[in-house]
Amino acid sequence: INKTKKVTLKLATSWPAHFPIMGTGVDRFVERCAELSGGTLEIKVYPKNILVPALQVFDATSAAQIDAFHSGVYYWKGKNSAFSIFGGMPLGFTSEEMITWLKFGGGYALWRELYGKFNLYPLVGGTTGPQMGGWFKKQINALADLQGLKMRIPGLAGEVMEHLGVNPVLLPAGDIYTALERGTIDATEWVGPALDNMMGFSKVAPYYYTGWHEPGSILELTFNKTRWEKLTPQHQAIITAASEEMTSTMLQEFRYENAKAYQSLSSVVEIKTFPPEVIDAAKKALKDVLAHESAKSEDFRRVLKSYETFSNLNKPWDDISTKNFLEIRG
Repeated sequence: INKTKKVTLKLATSWPAHFPIMGTGVDRFVERCAELSGGTLEIKVYPKNILVPALQVFDATSAAQIDAFHSGVYYWKGKNSAFSIFGGMPLGFTSEEMITWLKFGGGYALWRELYGKFNLYPLVGGTTGPQMGGWFKKQINALADLQGLKMRIPGLAGEVMEHLGVNPVLLPAGDIYTALERGTIDATEWVGPALDNMMGFSKVAPYYYTGWHEPGSILELTFNKTRWEKLTPQHQAIITAASEEMTSTMLQEFRYENAKAYQSLSSVVEIKTFPPEVIDAAKKALKDVLAHESAKSEDFRRVLKSYETFSNLNKPWDDISTKNFLEIRG
């Protein structure tokens, strides 16, 4: 007989109810926790704005108004600039590399230490794979075309774009289309073909650019730390296992759905690549942003050092294996 007492947890997300891939990933995670626990672990999902606004889930969980949240890590860089690195780096790690750094390169220990100051305990809760570079109403043929452009782009990528003359804007999913349609913003990035197509961006912005700024963004499943520590070791193990399953399934689903959506999108919109001078400027701007943030924040400096240590270990092997193979495969 299972003597584990039944536990009910409240989890808020930054997505609309049953939002494809990200939201449905959370729905499946909750089902798996119930199955694996024999019904003793019930997690109630509250989509954005039901209990908590989309971008207030961090504060609500920190203050124990709810038990957990699912969101994107880069939304919280205002709390601590170092958090943006755990969400993924422009021109940096792919999803697989990010998760390897977190699990084996010391990233998780730093993430949990820094989130611990907000009484939070983070787990990876999915990842998007490579994202596209965004939707633009006008073509970007030169660096000068970015001057004064208003673009929805979060995290470190937003700071890099700011160096290139863009005015970055932070908007949750539900507000992007309207802002783009009305001209409140001139461009937006979101995720990739599957979710972007669903949002209807192609109706209002005909140019779709290939990505560089989010090669492997990390989503999070974060618990109130005090609440997490009160769970039984069995329930903690179930949540951890179910979050790992959610992460790999989400990455695979993104790949499959993006591949399908790209097939239909590529015939109706112009797929563009940023000119080399924009990418070169972005690389230079990223170095400046990282140096600036490191000078301001000891936490940022420590996390970046860990990230770069893994990068130095990983890159030679990645170049000779993955990169080399993809070139051979053609």
